[in-house]
Amino acid sequence: MERELDHSPKVPESAHPGRWWHAIEDERIQCDLCPRDCRLHEGQRGACFVRQNLGGQMVLTTYGRSSGFCIDPIEKKPLNHFYPGSSILSFGTAGCNLACKFCQNWDISKSKDMDRLLDAATPEGIAAAAVAYGAQSVAFTYNDPVIFAEYAIDTARACHERDVRTVAVTAGYIHPEPAREFYAVLDAANVDLKAFTDDFYFRLCGGHLQPVLDILAYIHHETKCWLEITTLLIPGKNDSADEIKALADWVARELGPEVPLHFTAFHPDWKMNDLPPTPPSTLTQARRIAIDAGLHYVYTGNVHDSEGGTTFCPSCQAALIERDWYSIRHYDLPSDGRCPHCGTLIAGHFTRFGKPFGPRRVPVRLERR
Repeated sequence: MERELDHSPKVPESAHPGRWWHAIEDERIQCDLCPRDCRLHEGQRGACFVRQNLGGQMVLTTYGRSSGFCIDPIEKKPLNHFYPGSSILSFGTAGCNLACKFCQNWDISKSKDMDRLLDAATPEGIAAAAVAYGAQSVAFTYNDPVIFAEYAIDTARACHERDVRTVAVTAGYIHPEPAREFYAVLDAANVDLKAFTDDFYFRLCGGHLQPVLDILAYIHHETKCWLEITTLLIPGKNDSADEIKALADWVARELGPEVPLHFTAFHPDWKMNDLPPTPPSTLTQARRIAIDAGLHYVYTGNVHDSEGGTTFCPSCQAALIERDWYSIRHYDLPSDGRCPHCGTLIAGHFTRFGKPFGPRRVPVRLERR
């Protein structure tokens, strides 16, 4: 049931000073936030639609505004090794810096209607709401938080002042300099590795693969941010055994076997309504390929698959956390993260486990201050 704190009217578009840009010829400015490197004339917006040249300065038009807030299970991000069973306050804004034809949040990420942004909240207000609702973490999600990095960074800092953790659900399409500041204030991230060919990224997403691989390596090797990876398998587009093996081999070689990898099921949406949903057998095969490549923690998502949702000890194969979709059915892992059967340390962040939040999704409205 929705808990309503305040029904506020729509708020006007903001014009918060943006960062990571420089002036170029013809009185334009270039955005240095992501590899698109948008070059903007006066009044023009970038491909993300939310970063704009106003008066020769970069502004972020969605700072302090959201498309909605919900309390979710942490497993929905998906994060299976970051405080399982806990709840997380999730929110996003509008727009995106990629153009994925299969986007499953297209009504938000592809929106050019700023009136969709009904909720207004300061970073401090979001942190306070997380505490008030008992959420242990705040997630920047629904659309890619890279494009509202200033807002996300400020919110993360406010959250940390209240001992609230921060999570990004992102495609990882960001330049190295802003990435250093962005990931420095994050406790965890799930990065959407959309495929393992540049052709897929170029034709279906309007981007390139290598910048994402570079960011994955950076997060894992040079930050304290916990990393998990998700790949949405689309029939006939990125689900071949050869491509899945190449992806899994890269993760094992460049990141290591302890980075969790999630394979999730596609459903027809946005501009790819002509394809069938991903068969569960494709996810099962992908999971087996990745395990055979040496990865310790491989999961299936968007389907009911008990084995594909279970965290197994990589040494003794004991079932430590059994899940059905977003529900935890069995939990057998102490807060020190060591397998109680053989003592193997399970990669991730764990704590004393009580009653799980469960598969609920609780919409909330934040009070205007």
